[in-house]
Amino acid sequence: MSRAILGRLAQAALVVLLVVTATFALIRLSPRDPFAAVAESPEAPPDVRDRLRGQFGFAGPLHVQYGLFVVNAVRGDLGWSLSRSAPVRQVLATALPNTLVLMGSALLFGLFGGIALGAWEGWRPGSALARAADRAGLVVLAVPEFVLALLLVLGPALALDLFPVGGMRDDFAPSGLRGLLDRLHHLALPALALATILTAVVARHQRAAMAAVREREFVRAARAKGLGEWRIFFRHALRNALVPVLTLAGVLIPSLLGGAVLVETVFGWPGMGRLTVDAVLSADYHLVVGCVLVSSLAVVTGSLLADLAVLWADPRLRRDR
Repeated sequence: MSRAILGRLAQAALVVLLVVTATFALIRLSPRDPFAAVAESPEAPPDVRDRLRGQFGFAGPLHVQYGLFVVNAVRGDLGWSLSRSAPVRQVLATALPNTLVLMGSALLFGLFGGIALGAWEGWRPGSALARAADRAGLVVLAVPEFVLALLLVLGPALALDLFPVGGMRDDFAPSGLRGLLDRLHHLALPALALATILTAVVARHQRAAMAAVREREFVRAARAKGLGEWRIFFRHALRNALVPVLTLAGVLIPSLLGGAVLVETVFGWPGMGRLTVDAVLSADYHLVVGCVLVSSLAVVTGSLLADLAVLWADPRLRRDR
């Protein structure tokens, strides 16, 4: 098993390296120049653009720039953010916790809600309520994240005035418990926008997995022994039906990141998604690469954790490795 984990770590490192390298090259092929506004100023000297490119590591051939970036990145220096006038590492350290709170909340409620709903639907496939819940899930899956986010803004936020329209906290939010409640109040709608679609995705996979496990021999044997339905459900069926869903969890991280970009933009949530959009629009090369680096690390970490969860749920895989 340790050999399999080391292999997965090596694959993860290779994936991150390839993604960052591709982003580094593509962003520099962009026709936008981060120093265009400065160079076009009538008060700027003629050679100001060349001096700025050399100062911030944009001068020379592409492979030279990449080598300089790698050397600095190994030292923990990801460059200077021109749009934020701060080191990229500092900008990322400010935005990353906000996205982790948003994605973590959505993932927690989406996984637990989807597993519970899908397991119940698969255990009672003939129930009219279960069929209605499955159809409602199809409707939710047909709605894009940004449309759902806009509906939540127009409904609970604007029309009903139950939640704030955007941001992470009020301008004059108090500290302590009241400050925490204020942040949770702002978190509710963006987290709900991500968690709702995630719940529908997980529920459909969990429903299929539970329906397949429900007819397995060990479930029938447990019934023949006279065990209660709930004990069979939790002790025997659910753990075996979790394996496909836990595998799916690693794939959900990239989708959740993509949804976070849209949801954070709609709700004005100051996280990595909104930061990435702003960095691309402002041609902030170093910040774009830093955002991609952090996002790719999050994806491969989620995939690795999903693999470990599958090993926990299926002891046969631990024996094989």
